[in-house]
Amino acid sequence: MMIWKLMNLSALLVGTLASPTPTPSSSPSAVTEEYVCRIYNLGRSADCLGRQLDYIPWRQFPSTLEDIDLSYNKLQAVRADDLLNLPELRILQLQFNNISYIADDAFKQNLLLEHLDIFNNSLQEIPAAALRPLSNLQKLYMSNNLYKHATLADSFSKFNKLQVLSMGGPLVMGLKKDDFLPLKNIRLYGFAIKCSSNLSYYEPGSLAVIQTSQMGFDIAIDQRPNSLPLMLRDLANKTFSVIQFRRLFEFMYYLGDEDIFQGLKDISVYQLIFHRGKFNENLMRMALMNLQIAPIKRVRLQYIDFTRSPTFVESGSGSSITDLELDKLDLWYISNPDILRFDWRFTWFNKIKELSMQYVFFNSVPCDAWAEMGGVELLDVSNNRLVDSVLFNQLCDYKGRMQRLRVFNMSNNALSSLKDISSLTRDFRQLRVIDVADNKLGSAEESRDCVWTQNITRVIAHHNQFVSEALHCLPTTVQFLDLSYCGLDQLDMTYFEKTTDLKELLLNGNKIKFIPSRWKSLSLQSLALDGNSFGLINMESFQDMPRLTRLRAGNNPYHCTCDLHAFIQDTTSKGKVNLTDWPENYRCYHPEAFLNTVISKYLPGRVACDIRLVIIICVATTALVVMILMLICYIFDVPWYTKATYQIVRAKYRAHKERAAGGEAEVFAYHAFISYSHSDADWVRDQLLPCLENNKNPYRLCIHERDFMPGKWIIDNIIENIESSHKVIFVLSHHFVNSEWCNYELYFAQQRAMGKTFNDVILVVKEPIDPGSLPSKYCKLKKMLSTKTYLEWPQQVKQQAFFWAQLKSVLGKPTLTRERMGSTRSKASSVGAVSVIELPLEDGRPERAAADVDGEAELDKVIERNDELFNVKPIPVAVA
Repeated sequence: MMIWKLMNLSALLVGTLASPTPTPSSSPSAVTEEYVCRIYNLGRSADCLGRQLDYIPWRQFPSTLEDIDLSYNKLQAVRADDLLNLPELRILQLQFNNISYIADDAFKQNLLLEHLDIFNNSLQEIPAAALRPLSNLQKLYMSNNLYKHATLADSFSKFNKLQVLSMGGPLVMGLKKDDFLPLKNIRLYGFAIKCSSNLSYYEPGSLAVIQTSQMGFDIAIDQRPNSLPLMLRDLANKTFSVIQFRRLFEFMYYLGDEDIFQGLKDISVYQLIFHRGKFNENLMRMALMNLQIAPIKRVRLQYIDFTRSPTFVESGSGSSITDLELDKLDLWYISNPDILRFDWRFTWFNKIKELSMQYVFFNSVPCDAWAEMGGVELLDVSNNRLVDSVLFNQLCDYKGRMQRLRVFNMSNNALSSLKDISSLTRDFRQLRVIDVADNKLGSAEESRDCVWTQNITRVIAHHNQFVSEALHCLPTTVQFLDLSYCGLDQLDMTYFEKTTDLKELLLNGNKIKFIPSRWKSLSLQSLALDGNSFGLINMESFQDMPRLTRLRAGNNPYHCTCDLHAFIQDTTSKGKVNLTDWPENYRCYHPEAFLNTVISKYLPGRVACDIRLVIIICVATTALVVMILMLICYIFDVPWYTKATYQIVRAKYRAHKERAAGGEAEVFAYHAFISYSHSDADWVRDQLLPCLENNKNPYRLCIHERDFMPGKWIIDNIIENIESSHKVIFVLSHHFVNSEWCNYELYFAQQRAMGKTFNDVILVVKEPIDPGSLPSKYCKLKKMLSTKTYLEWPQQVKQQAFFWAQLKSVLGKPTLTRERMGSTRSKASSVGAVSVIELPLEDGRPERAAADVDGEAELDKVIERNDELFNVKPIPVAVA
């Protein structure tokens, strides 16, 4: 990591030597109030980048500013009062302007300034007077200006805190011995110098006083190639982390015979970079021959224009570069892939540990290349548009090759066959890591019969187009697998069951529609599923992953359900699995009412999600309802009504069967059925019956003591005789209310009168009754007493005649409209062969039937049994 940090800083230093075209953030126009700077960071920072400013808007700056970015504007000068009120200023960026003048006292109040960037302006002189007060200056970028010389003023010797310095410009024609003398006692971290493309002179010792860790040269030596040995001699016996040569030969190839790189062997440098410029075979050989004996560990050639040398002589005895031992060799953006075998061989790769060839665009890999890379441990051939036939040649023998290779990077190419890659690397015994990202891998046809070395532990295959069947062609020994952005819409669990050592799996950015239930992976520790298409996830999804500690599953179209809520609650509360992208990336997609709701704010009720609580509430509610119903049934005698209804249905069913068997038609056998209590029997016998039956036009009345059929069920008798009666007379009294059988008779009469508005029910109130005192089961009787006109038995004898007239009026004329059919409807009941009571004769007077003693005795027994059932005493029948 330290090496990369140093390299990045080196790139930053030498990058300041370039002259890129600025890209302002806004179109050119006159400065208006619209282009005022943005003040942020609590008044400590100002962003004025690309605002087309032609002056420094100092009136807008608060005195608390510490950082100002005025780059990419049209500034022409920095005047004395522009920065006068900014005593806290530490960073000032003025690069890419047109500044040609900086006042001598421009920075006199900015004593804390540490970072000043005036790169790529129009200064004709180094502003030494203006810089003099800046004793705290640490980074000073002032290259790419119009200086004609690079001589530093003595005041630079006081910049003891200076770490980075870039200077020079396209008009600096050369370097003198005393140019950098003020820096002799300052230890820099980075130093970069830019000179004219037509270097005119270089005095030996010019760079000798420079003490720095990183050195950058933007000096073209096309006209004076002999100046390079002089520069290298000034750097001899020094130690550097990075030295970069930029555009060493800018316009022409070196055709000389002198070895201009011979001074490299005397310099201790970790990395040497050649950035841009022209290289031919001769110059390449000179550099590599000196690198074989130089203590240099890393070399990079980037953006190089390479060509064959017409004067290059191949001796035929073998390559001259056989002992180039480097930790890393980078060949990036080379114009001609012939550089790979510049001397017609690949022997210069033999002792390279890490070899990176990017953007070289070679179109073949000869078989001997694999043989000459025996010492390579990391091979990077990414970004070369390689196809399978270029990388894997079936005519080559790969057995025993690349025995030290541990990392193979083939990303960003056009490879499509996993089978070819497995065949290529099958015998690379030390191979651990394969990177095939950004290719065209994953088709079922090109992913069959793959055989891999058993040491592969890391596969990077993101941004391909995998189908689930192609997963079987991946190595099963992996510990890390990246299949993100591969277009997968489902997972084949048979492959993952074989990856028993898999610890980290990346599946983000696919199209996976569901998470397989009971996904078993005993070794998996980290799983990425964000950016897919599944909406359901629950605790069962990962319960067979006992070692899972990191999960990333955001940016999916979640269905906000109780299962999801339970999963989130369980995961976040227990802390066993860390949702690394929680909560900002978790939002509801369904249902529509919760669209885009952050799942952390989705809080369904406990009742909606706890099934146990739902069961308890349902059971309790059901029990309560049952208890209430039972209480209602008790209060309103529902069981009694149910029992009575059952008896009605049962009796009617039996009657229907009897009528069906006998072919009888339903008729009215009686004018009225008399319902009364046993306690009121004397009144019925002595008053009611004589008045209605013993006259010229008698009524046929039915009373239970006389007219019920012996041998039948009492309920059947009640129902049948009520049904056979035109009217039903209820003799109401307190005794009636307390009689169970009277209650039955009243209920059956109500059922019979259903839909007839009770016109066939006659209420005779024998004694006063308060309707409010009646039990709840007499609710219908209450209603009738309250809404229906009833007859009240007068206690005065004079009024009784009017009572009988009213009753007969209600009963109507005594002539029946339908004759009685069948012996079961007659007023005569037979026991054995004895007739007890017959129909009245034409004169209306009943005639006593002749009966033998045995018949009368039998009749007495029947009546006695009937009376016992009704809890009444036998009443003799009154006959005329």
